[in-house]
Amino acid sequence: MKAKTRAQLERLIKLSKLEERRAPLRESIKKKAIIVEEIKGLLKQYRTLAVISVEGVPAKESRRIYGRLRSLGCVVKLYKNSLVLRALKELNVKNLDSLAKYLTGPNAYLFANLNPFELAKVLDETVEYRYAKPGDIAAFDVELGPGPTDIKPGPSMSLFGKLRIPIQVREGQIWVAKDVKVLKAGDTISAELASLLMKLGVAVIPVKAKLKAVYEGGLVYTPEMLKIDYDSIRKSFTEALSYSKALAVELALPIPEIVPELLVRAFRASVEVAFRAGYLTPETAPAVISRAVGIALALASALASRVDLGIAVATLPARTTGGERVSEKEEKEERGEEKKEEVSEETIAEGIASLFG
Repeated sequence: MKAKTRAQLERLIKLSKLEERRAPLRESIKKKAIIVEEIKGLLKQYRTLAVISVEGVPAKESRRIYGRLRSLGCVVKLYKNSLVLRALKELNVKNLDSLAKYLTGPNAYLFANLNPFELAKVLDETVEYRYAKPGDIAAFDVELGPGPTDIKPGPSMSLFGKLRIPIQVREGQIWVAKDVKVLKAGDTISAELASLLMKLGVAVIPVKAKLKAVYEGGLVYTPEMLKIDYDSIRKSFTEALSYSKALAVELALPIPEIVPELLVRAFRASVEVAFRAGYLTPETAPAVISRAVGIALALASALASRVDLGIAVATLPARTTGGERVSEKEEKEERGEEKKEEVSEETIAEGIASLFG
């Protein structure tokens, strides 16, 4: 073979090997481009992007959490941070620098049409449970109820005894004899208890999605910004409603919510005015007549001290719309401070005038 031909052949072999090495690289680039386009499509379709850390979260519980989120209409994907960042750059999203600092470490990306606060609430309420490990801290009290455990009698009985759990052997298995609290919130879980709880199939450690940040419309929200005390807000709204209703009643605003109360207040006020004016209606007649009788008796009593009428004058307590009221003279008698007071002729005349209208 001539030297020239050999050189051409070697060159072709090198080019072929180089092409073989480049082929997987080109395939990888194509796949990444497809993923970037997929991310861009999701960013356009959904209003909110949440960055969720998957570091230290058990895979089994993570899959369950993601499954529940998907059932709520969310999309959960595991993407490389670099590809998400590339998609965001290509879309020229606002405030990318503030979001980029959270695109580190192993992350899952959640796309949703919920606002950030709704999304944070959904994530907080989406909880799975795993088996306890030695050293875990109990998040809540744990009690074991009476009944079978599916554990055969044997070495495990000593474990129950060590943990002071009353047991019985029935039907070839260990039964918990009565209710017993094995954990209090804040307790450190021992190796023995962790082992027993696993044998009993009791998972007590809550697992939640670790939210790092939420992006919507150019704004980045951290978990601290999304924490809301719903009970406090509910209380504030209730108080505000109560105050606004009271103000509306005082201003007599004719709105449907307070019209019944306004009518009641107006009726009571009209009855009071009619009573004071001496106007007789079915509602005011008893009080008006009672007051007139009281005034008449008071005048008769005053006149009796000056003129011998030849009749016995009875005394009755004056009545008002609020019920019976002891006269000033009677009050003084009860206190032992009775004093005789002179009644002028002008006072008597005024009383008679008010009595006969």
